[in-house]
Amino acid sequence: MTVPPGRRERKKAATRQKIADAALRLFLERGYDAVGIRDVAAEADVAVTTLFAHFAAKEALVFEQDADFEQRLTRAVTDRAPDEPLIPALRSEVLALVRHCTADGAAPIRRMIDTSRALREYEESMRLRHAESLATAIAAAPGPAPTTTAGRTIARFVVDAYFLAREAADPEAAVDEIFRMIEAAWEVARPSPRE
Repeated sequence: MTVPPGRRERKKAATRQKIADAALRLFLERGYDAVGIRDVAAEADVAVTTLFAHFAAKEALVFEQDADFEQRLTRAVTDRAPDEPLIPALRSEVLALVRHCTADGAAPIRRMIDTSRALREYEESMRLRHAESLATAIAAAPGPAPTTTAGRTIARFVVDAYFLAREAADPEAAVDEIFRMIEAAWEVARPSPRE
């Protein structure tokens, strides 16, 4: 049974969300580069130190659901049924993530990220971190583990699938196409079960 979060945790989550919402509102109204940390703190009615207690950098305000993205990918590996194949589980999660980020309301945020060098660089560092976390989950999954190189390669392919598909004219078709290639790569890299 999951224990519901306590009052303190709920209050921290509400403050974090208030800061993220204020930041996004300001970034979309004025442009990312035109808004400073102090502007966001003032808009959210918090101290700058409070803002930094929740977000390590200005860029993190834009990617406030970054941890959720990473957790969803790793949970697709760790929470799957023992007989559920790895690649279809990851495909399903990536497809859900792509659908979310290509919804109509996400377009202004994508444009903002695409026009900011700082945000593009931050997103690239996130991409590498997500791939490493996913590789760790793949290596720890039950059954014979792939080599470190194979696990890291498949993890990078999966994370890149998300980034490539969301930019495609037909994101869902792109997910299908990319995951056919990932499935083929996994067939080559996957260790054989011990007999």
